[in-house]
Amino acid sequence: MKKVIGFDLEGPLSLQDNAYEVMRLIPEGDKIFEVISRYDDILTLEGREGYEPGDTLKLITPFLMLHKISEQDIKEVSNRTHLVKGAKELIKNLQENGWKVHIISTSYEQHAYNIAERLGISKRKVACTLFPLNRFYSFALRKKDYAIVENAENSINRILDLCSIDNRSKNREIKTVLDRFYWHTLRRNSLWRQICKEISVVGGRRKVQALEKMARCYNYEPHPNTCLNDIVAVGDSITDFQMLKVVEDTGGISIVFNGNIYVLPYGTVGLATTDMQDIQLILNVYIKEGRKGLKRVILQREAEQTRNSSSYYHWLVGKNSKEVDDILNIHKRFRQLVRGEAAKFG
Repeated sequence: MKKVIGFDLEGPLSLQDNAYEVMRLIPEGDKIFEVISRYDDILTLEGREGYEPGDTLKLITPFLMLHKISEQDIKEVSNRTHLVKGAKELIKNLQENGWKVHIISTSYEQHAYNIAERLGISKRKVACTLFPLNRFYSFALRKKDYAIVENAENSINRILDLCSIDNRSKNREIKTVLDRFYWHTLRRNSLWRQICKEISVVGGRRKVQALEKMARCYNYEPHPNTCLNDIVAVGDSITDFQMLKVVEDTGGISIVFNGNIYVLPYGTVGLATTDMQDIQLILNVYIKEGRKGLKRVILQREAEQTRNSSSYYHWLVGKNSKEVDDILNIHKRFRQLVRGEAAKFG
């Protein structure tokens, strides 16, 4: 068995939702981000052709440029984040014990490479969203190009003035306004179209592609049904569900770390905790005893857990909807405890 593991970044390793924090540099940017993040969920769940979860990072680009946000701003925001408790120790231990550790992240490169360096992970072992924001400013954008973005920003703020973003009845209005902006107004503008074309966010199926590319680095067979059966993948949100699903479907191990409703049904093992080092138990048993041995140990842990346990392990495969709901409530609690305000995204 080859010791190859791919981690999502935001959630399992880093506490910050970097794009959200960057948007907070803009007046009312946090609220604008929440609307666009809701829109991202809507498009993902409806299965819009060509759209991947996490494309929020592409959708906010016009607003970042309207307010002259730079790559340096993104780096400075990234520098303020904290690592998840135990993450650095876990990565060090895995590397010392022969694990090939990779990051597969939706995050902008300015954030992903920064966190990887802090964790001692080589830049070449990071798949993330390349984001040459400074270069985009060299495009010949005119006042009227920015005016259409400003109009969209005003429309979003009008939605928020009418009702809280937490009101689910706003989904239809959000979709109407943003469909018109992204798929009609911006598409008629060649320069915005070019900028959007250059951004390929690593989320959804693109995470699967990055995972398969990672596996091939270690001489796995190129066919997806055989190259992922010894891989371990770790994720927590909607951008990860396809990556975790394909690993589980092919016989690997998908670990959901403080996950949300979008990802829990697709994992192998669920882990709710404040300390990333608790994942070591899963990896140690898997290496020594394989998937069957891991299932036995996790189910035994499930039987022994109490309401006051510091961490919770669950074998997710085969759980019914009621059981998943109960597990979700535990993960929600730990997700909020670990990530605070960032817990609501993804």
